[in-house]
Amino acid sequence: DINLNSPNKGLLSDAMTDVPVDSAASARTLAPEGLTLAEEEELRSELAKVEEEIGTLRQVLAAKERHCGELKRKLGLTPLDGLKQNLSKSWHDVQVSNAYVKTSEKLGEWNDKVTQSDFYKKTQETLSQAGQKTSAALSNVGSVISRSSYSIRHSISMPAMRNSATFKSFEDRVGTIKSRVVGSRENSTDGLHSPSGAGDKPPQDNAPF
Repeated sequence: DINLNSPNKGLLSDAMTDVPVDSAASARTLAPEGLTLAEEEELRSELAKVEEEIGTLRQVLAAKERHCGELKRKLGLTPLDGLKQNLSKSWHDVQVSNAYVKTSEKLGEWNDKVTQSDFYKKTQETLSQAGQKTSAALSNVGSVISRSSYSIRHSISMPAMRNSATFKSFEDRVGTIKSRVVGSRENSTDGLHSPSGAGDKPPQDNAPF
């Protein structure tokens, strides 16, 4: 501990001011192993230049981005349009990339191998035969339904239907109407040929004036 009331309080500060201080040596860290002091100074100088160039490029890039935004605003382009354009360009870059081209070629080769394989051909033939059998079955079902409908329509004229009470009642009514019509015709014919009918008509006067 330092006693401020001690008569030797100024001796420590005076002793410290007498010690020479190398600012460059204190600021510089120890050189990495395998590098001399000259190489380290050269690398540090190059690092400072690169960092300065990066800062300059950042300023230029920020100015270019502001100018680009102003141009888009004047043209009426929205951020969505820019996103679409970027996606389209990215997709185009993917399509022309070597990985995409090689993948497409591999897929084409696999497709050719699969379609030319015996298993694929047999499967295709089996599906084709199944489709033909299904069509034939549906056609047979349609024929059976048509024959059944025909049989039902023509079963109405069978003798069993004629012997039913409904059919007989219908025949009786038709016969009654037919007898009435025939009887009225016979009565009108007898009236035309009777002498009394002819004498009842007044004689026509065909004498000239």
